[in-house]
Parts: sequence; C-alpha cells; structure tokens
Amino acid sequence: MSIAIISPGRDVSSWVKSFKKADPSIDIQIFPDIRDKESVELVILWQHPKGILKEFPNLKLICSMGAGVDHILSDPEIPITLPITRIVDPGLTVPMTNYVVMATLNYQRQLYRYQSNQKKKVWDMTNPELEIQVGVMGVGALGSDVISKLKMLGFPVFGYGNSPKTDTDYPYFYGDELPQFLNNVNLIVCMLPLTPRTENILNLDFFRKCNKGTYIINVARGNHLVEGDLVTAIGEGIISGAFLDVFRQEPLPQEHPFWNSDKITVTPHIASVTNPNSAIPQIIENYKRIKDKKQLLNQINRILGY
Repeated sequence: MSIAIISPGRDVSSWVKSFKKADPSIDIQIFPDIRDKESVELVILWQHPKGILKEFPNLKLICSMGAGVDHILSDPEIPITLPITRIVDPGLTVPMTNYVVMATLNYQRQLYRYQSNQKKKVWDMTNPELEIQVGVMGVGALGSDVISKLKMLGFPVFGYGNSPKTDTDYPYFYGDELPQFLNNVNLIVCMLPLTPRTENILNLDFFRKCNKGTYIINVARGNHLVEGDLVTAIGEGIISGAFLDVFRQEPLPQEHPFWNSDKITVTPHIASVTNPNSAIPQIIENYKRIKDKKQLLNQINRILGY
C-alpha cells in the first residue's frame, strides 16, 4: 500500500506523523519526491498541479485534505470513474460554527463600532444591538450546525440550498426561491459548495436584491465572491460590511483593497482547519473499503460537485 500526499507549498509533516502513528506499515510518498508512481493507489490532495494524476497508473481513490473538493473537480483530466472523498469531522464542524457565531455576534453587538469609539474616547450607549435575521446559504453538515447554534442563541434563521428539503425546523428556500430568501434576511452566511452554479454567486446583482444594509459572512470559497462587486456594493451603501475568511488569491495580496476597508474584516482562511489525527482514520478506512469493494465514507457526487 502506498499513499501519495500532493499539496504543493504546504507543510505536511503532521500528516506523515499521524499516518505513521495510525499504521506504521503504510508507505507515504510526498510530492514532488514521488519515488514510485506505480505503487500509489491513493492520493491525498490540496491544490494539486492539474493533470498530474494521470502519472499514477494504479490510482484507485482520491481523498481531499479537507471538506471542500472544488480544488479537485477543477482538474478536467480526472476520470469520472475515479471516486473522490472528502473529510467530514466534528473537528471541522465545531471551529467553523464557532467562527460564524463569533462573526455574527461581533456584528450584531457592534464590536467594531465600539473599537472605533475607544480609539476616539467616545462613550455612546445608543442602539447597543442590531436587529438581525440570519440567512445561511448551504445547509449541509456545516451549515446545519451553524443554523442549530444560531437558533439556540435566539436568532431568526433561514436556510437556502440547491435542492428541496422537507424536514427542516427553520424556513428553507431552494433554487429559484433565492429572492424570497434574501427578502427575509439582513445577514448572510455563505457556506455553499463551490460548483459552476454557485461560482460568483455573491455579485452586484445579488447584492442589489438584498435588503439594504445586509452584512455578508463568507467562509465557503473565495470564488463565490466577486470581490470588486462587494467593494462597489459597500460604497453604494447596499451592503453594510463583510467578514471574510476566504479569497480568490491566498495569501491576500498586499495591494488588495480589503486590507484598508473599515467595513471589511479579513482573517487568513482559519475558520476551520483539518486535524490530521481525525482525518487519517477516515482515509485509511476508505482505502480498505475500496479494496474490499465496499461503500465509501463521505464519497462525493461528481455530478452535483459535493
């Protein structure tokens, strides 16, 4: 058994250590120093060089290093028959939910206003809380947990997704019902999977359909957001601000306008980070299942893109 980890520019030493702890017999090869491509039957990917997988003739399974798989599906040379799995783990869910709750509360309780007032030595007790109705776009494992926790805090919460759902305990909209969803909310959390249908969804046309003053939180993917359109929408007063953890180019370039905006909070893609100790048992189990021809854990639907 040989596993290749392909994640250019990323320190994967913690992954190798965790693999050795879980099963010392596993042979691990690290890109770009792949010594025996024919022995590789499973690859673990994050932002791999496109087209490289055709160099592995005996590849049986692709595993994402995280919950997202858009970085894999963007490679047109991956055979449609090759299964792809992602990581589903409470170790990803809890930090993500905590991050979204933090960003929501910071806005709702106007922390930024008070930070600014402190610098100016201003004591202003007016309007200490904003009335918000939260809309979560993307109600999979992560989005559903976010909705649950926000509801526990007493916030009105609405969900939006790609397909119909009948078992939700919150108002839910899907597909062409986006305008109705937007009409009900004034804080939007984007947790959508990145697919051709959702790429660039947070654009100027979208913002102009929002209630005036809507706040945006994006923890999904940078390519969901048309960054220049957000700057325009904030400048026009359509959008009140944003809390962003993902960007089209990471690290965010020094000259990017987001750095200097007092309406935008930037964090460096840290909302939820994969823990190798939690992820690796899933990967090893799936390798065993692929050899035994059993159903895989957390296999994605290639057609839906998630």
